[in-house]
Amino acid sequence: MKLFNIKYTICVAMAAAMLFSVGCKKDYADPNKASANNVEKTAAGLTGLVTGVHRTYAATRAGSIYNQITTDGFLSNQLSILNQGNTAEYQFFQGGDKVDATNTIVLSFWINSNKVIFDANTVLKNAPSLTDKNYASGLIAYASIFKALALTNLAMFWERLPDTTGVGVPVNFTPNTEGYTRALDVISHAIATVTADTISPAFRGGIPAGIDIVNTLHALKARLSMYTGNYAQALAEANLVNLSARSTFNFDLVTLNPIFETATSTNNVYQPIDSTMGLPPALAPDLADKREPFYIALSATNPRYRLSGFFAGAAGPIPVYLPGEMTLIKAEAYARQASPDLVNAKAELNKIITKQPASDPFGVGAGLPADNTTYTQAQLLDQIYRQRAIELYLSGLRLADSRRFNRPVSERKRNFLPYPFQEHDNNGSTPADPAF
Repeated sequence: MKLFNIKYTICVAMAAAMLFSVGCKKDYADPNKASANNVEKTAAGLTGLVTGVHRTYAATRAGSIYNQITTDGFLSNQLSILNQGNTAEYQFFQGGDKVDATNTIVLSFWINSNKVIFDANTVLKNAPSLTDKNYASGLIAYASIFKALALTNLAMFWERLPDTTGVGVPVNFTPNTEGYTRALDVISHAIATVTADTISPAFRGGIPAGIDIVNTLHALKARLSMYTGNYAQALAEANLVNLSARSTFNFDLVTLNPIFETATSTNNVYQPIDSTMGLPPALAPDLADKREPFYIALSATNPRYRLSGFFAGAAGPIPVYLPGEMTLIKAEAYARQASPDLVNAKAELNKIITKQPASDPFGVGAGLPADNTTYTQAQLLDQIYRQRAIELYLSGLRLADSRRFNRPVSERKRNFLPYPFQEHDNNGSTPADPAF
């Protein structure tokens, strides 16, 4: 289904001008949009607003999906640059201090994430006032998904993030770990809401197809619980996710898959670095691993390694999360709990290793024999990281994983991004850029 082009949605260039004329006040108001009474106080207006949030997050090179996958792919060594004229991507490929505050992807990612949060907050503020609580439940759940994703992106890629968005309000910066906690609170509230008031079919029929709202809420809560160290909750939430279900950002021939549109179709920006998927030799994929040809196509002409999988087609959907992530969260939760349960952790890990592509709703499967090696906790965590890196290739999660699993710094090109220079220039509270 086409992602609707809502009139209120502001292009990134306009948002940049408006945002950074006032620093981090985050005033995204559009003087051409309908009045607040029409947009922010009615079911139809709020549905249009939250659909616009979806589009802002998912569509085009300016959206969060392109920014997240591209930034993560380069900084965790998954991608190789093809044309150095793509300056922002080339800076990421070089890494280190070559990635500076003038980088246009850094700016776009920052603006896009904060705009998603700002607009989602408008929905979350006004939806509870609707008379139809089942419709309101859908609005709250849907807006919460995008707010949580945006907060998580800020937390994964910046050391500190703004503690609020709004017009004329003071802004402070908090540690990135608080971003995960805030996102977790948003998702937990949404789950409580949909549990109390089932989402109405009328709401589901008014938004783009693809996202399985309830499964996505539990999947994100499992992910965020893992990031915040609540392993029992991560395990419980992962167990609530239907592993046969698909939850996707859908595209069509008008609103294209953003990675295909920019990288795959042009073959002039970036492609996979090689068949190692950017992993060191000890963790590289087995030659017989069926996920390798799923994600990476081989060509007789240069570049030899090419994007495939979720980025092979103009209208190809991109998963919001992969079922395999939930199984690997279970493995990690068992391995990291106070009294590590390495038996169950290994059992969950082997579910990923032995899974056939036909058994996965997206066709992602290694199809390998079970791993019968006896591991220590540290060794097992290395293998869980390895399988996350392969199973979730180019999902935008590896940089955060690399830090979480204490991988060598040499395996990444930066730990965190600098803050956009416009933020530095207009907001005195902006922290100093990280050294790496």
